[in-house]
Amino acid sequence: MLTSEVLSGCKNNLKQNKMEQVERERGPMVEPSPIEEYRPSRIEALQQHEIRIRFLSRGCIVSVGCKDIAFENISEALGAFNLYVTNPYEEQQKWRKILE
Repeated sequence: MLTSEVLSGCKNNLKQNKMEQVERERGPMVEPSPIEEYRPSRIEALQQHEIRIRFLSRGCIVSVGCKDIAFENISEALGAFNLYVTNPYEEQQKWRKILE
């Protein structure tokens, strides 16, 4: 008569053998690499939205796509525009957080 320890050992050996067989068939388990966020090139990011500047008697309104951003003075608007042209992807992310 087999004891429970012997039966338990047999079951563990069978499980281990089955796992080894599956690994041989599939190959070793490889950790999936993290998915990287798509980041458009500078030119691609600049081409995503039409930019218009409407000058007013005081300040201006900069339209980027469907969003309008009012600036109290032109130098502030042009500074923001230069940042956008220099690094469009990061500026898009920053303004999305502000406007949404």
